[in-house]
Amino acid sequence: MEKLKPAFFDTIKGYSKEQFMKDVISGIIVAIIALPLSIALALASGVGPEEGLYTAIIAGFLISFLGGSRVQIAGPTAAFATIVAGIVATKGMAGLAIATVLAGIILIIMGVCKLGSLIKFIPYTITTGFTAGIAVTIFIGQWKDFFGITYAEGVSPIETVEKLEAFFAHINTINWQAVVVGLVCLLIQIVWPRVSKKIPASLVAVIVGILMVNLLHMNVNTIGDLYEISNKLPSFKMPALSFSLVSEMLPDAFTIAILAAIESLLSCVVADGMINAKHNSNMELVAQGVGNIGSALFGGIPATGAIARTAANIKSGGRTPVAGMVHAVTLVLILVVLMPYAALIPMPTIASILFMVAYNMCQWRPFVRLVKTAPKSDIAVLVLTFLLTVIFDLVVAIEFGMILACLLFMKRMSDETDVHGWKYQETDEDNMDLLKIPMHVRVYEISGALFFGAADRIAQISVKDFTKCLIIRMRSVTALDVTGMNALEELNNRCKKQGITVLFSHVNEQPMKAMEKSGFVDRVGRENFCEHIQDAVEKASKMTD
Repeated sequence: MEKLKPAFFDTIKGYSKEQFMKDVISGIIVAIIALPLSIALALASGVGPEEGLYTAIIAGFLISFLGGSRVQIAGPTAAFATIVAGIVATKGMAGLAIATVLAGIILIIMGVCKLGSLIKFIPYTITTGFTAGIAVTIFIGQWKDFFGITYAEGVSPIETVEKLEAFFAHINTINWQAVVVGLVCLLIQIVWPRVSKKIPASLVAVIVGILMVNLLHMNVNTIGDLYEISNKLPSFKMPALSFSLVSEMLPDAFTIAILAAIESLLSCVVADGMINAKHNSNMELVAQGVGNIGSALFGGIPATGAIARTAANIKSGGRTPVAGMVHAVTLVLILVVLMPYAALIPMPTIASILFMVAYNMCQWRPFVRLVKTAPKSDIAVLVLTFLLTVIFDLVVAIEFGMILACLLFMKRMSDETDVHGWKYQETDEDNMDLLKIPMHVRVYEISGALFFGAADRIAQISVKDFTKCLIIRMRSVTALDVTGMNALEELNNRCKKQGITVLFSHVNEQPMKAMEKSGFVDRVGRENFCEHIQDAVEKASKMTD
């Protein structure tokens, strides 16, 4: 079992000056990449631009310092945008702070209880479905700013469907100057990576957007027109606690915690493959918890490992948590010195950056591949999770997606479970190897998991009037639960009433432990459990009137 030890303390042993320089350069590069993304994601989350930087600074530093990955870069991510926006709109920043602190506590408990490996039990179809759904909600949510739409007073849609309705209801207010700025910035982000990969395309788009609006005197909303900009350092803010608010925010806290766990550990897995290392999943969960608590207490929003920024860190030469810590410190300097200039960034530019974020996270290729190649049951889970994320929210999507996935899995396992009786055949030259079964002996073979979804198959076992012994062959039974155990109890009791002895052959380890724990082995008689079918048939052959 992995110890809860941060990767920082392992990597710092034998730390060289050369690696330090690489980590510093990588941290600065990642900070430059994180700057426009943090601001854009904060605005998409319904908070001010500085809250995005607070999150990248506080959570980014703590998660790098305490995390179980050498190269993980944390901060605000697109996955949280719609969840945070909904919480802020209904419960305000106080509600968000409480939900984030609670989520942090849940993550720490998950890590301490060694639950990092349980994330693998969330089906790929669900993660793909809700990720694509989040991408669509972010995309639709930015239509207003990209097209420069003006909503009537009192219109402030929260849900995606409401945003669609409001957009088309006010489509006659399109600002074509805003559209031009948005299109130019979007085109830059598509084309620029082919020109240079050293300077982030989003940063180039921000600079061009600012120049267009100011030099051409375009009538386009900027961040400064809609938000108050502050270059103050994050300060401690203890949220006002009340039992009713804590109870109310618990469901959102669980959603934030689960999503943070999934995204951060997926990011760690991707990073492991890039640097040929192995992360400590439980330590990473603890770090995510501490990072989210720290972010909330210093005015930030939920944070998690960011795959794109982590990959940029690796490609830039970062190999230790020092790079992530430098990234956070660099953002502090940017916050103090350059934050006032963020007021000049046009809102269509922010929308174009989020369009690219949505495209990069939508996973449309895996989505289409799954629809074409996956079993119908998996496609149903994928599409349902996607639609529920877009139409309702992530909480509903994950709940119903997991329920449907579990039900379909149990149905599939139930279909694989089979109970069939051996047929009597005359011995001839073609089947000399067949076991000779006396007429008073009946043999049934069970294959697959004998659980509550398939336990009714035991009722299919039938005996003849002349049957004196029933052999149950269980070499292919991999698992047995309480319901399956109860079905075997009923079968044994039924046979006892008819004077039939039940023998069991080749019972595997887990089913045998379950039978012993329940006392079933003693009730049947330990002598009636045989290691091989030949032993059971030989024993049954001796049982006559």
